[in-house]
Amino acid sequence: MEATPAPRLHFGVFVGESPPMRRLYWLLERVIASDVTTLVVGENGTGKELVARAIHERSARAAGRFVAQNCAALNENLLESALFGHRRGAFTGAVSDQQGLFELADRGTLFLDEVGEMSTALQAKLLRVLQEGIVTPVGDTRAKQVDVRIVAATNRDLRRLVARGRFRQDFFYRLAVVTLRCPPLRQRADDVLLLADHFVERLAARAGRLPKRLGPACRELLATRSWPGNVRELQNEIERLVVLAGDAEEISAELLAGERVREVPGELDLPALVALGLPAAVSQLERLLIRHTLERTAGNRTRAAAQLQISRRNLIRKIQRYGLDSDGS
Repeated sequence: MEATPAPRLHFGVFVGESPPMRRLYWLLERVIASDVTTLVVGENGTGKELVARAIHERSARAAGRFVAQNCAALNENLLESALFGHRRGAFTGAVSDQQGLFELADRGTLFLDEVGEMSTALQAKLLRVLQEGIVTPVGDTRAKQVDVRIVAATNRDLRRLVARGRFRQDFFYRLAVVTLRCPPLRQRADDVLLLADHFVERLAARAGRLPKRLGPACRELLATRSWPGNVRELQNEIERLVVLAGDAEEISAELLAGERVREVPGELDLPALVALGLPAAVSQLERLLIRHTLERTAGNRTRAAAQLQISRRNLIRKIQRYGLDSDGS
């Protein structure tokens, strides 16, 4: 029988009292006390890197470095060089020896964000590091011993990628010794106002503005919002409200007429879509999905294409077709 999570309401920088967050706190306490490889999963904007940093800063490795690398930001060759380092002359442009992130994170923690974007060839090389604790810089024959804890994160379904042959099964099981799930904000509705109040207080102080509070109508609107962009979207909206409120002590509901709150519906208007006819309705839905995915990936078209399960080239064509470039996407 699974143990019942302790009724903890806060964990370091995290704010939340909902059951999914209490479960996360309970697991974090146990993971921190060990040195186990950990996989953090969750949608964009749910705080996966915060979880990784909490694991490092509260562990026995806190005196070491916390080194982070976004695996989607570099192509395979550059990522391999960044992780393992390289020797002078290993490839064009390698004008000097370069220490890799594994060496930099020795006795500390290496956070591999968006690990689902890594090629299977590089996964095989990382698997050896996880199993043997040795790295070989690109262009070198001498292996180096490293003592690094790995925390990986992804917003993708790695089991599905394994089934499709796009992610190594042995690497998946080695990464996911313990899996922590960062819940989306829609699953922690009880935390929305708690987070909103926290952001108002912090952002007002940072901006050097007078203390503020959310008005009753504003609180009601915030609580009923779906927040597809999760905590990051809520934080951005609160920051906007604090700025627009100026010197006013209370933030009014009228300021919630921003793009994210006004235009993104919590549910699709199916009767309206039916009235358009199937071709037009499909086009409208496709445009909406692409726009929201681009927002959630901060305009990263490679990640957006992966989430939509289409090619990047196809996504670019659709962006041009629907005029989403003019939306700043």
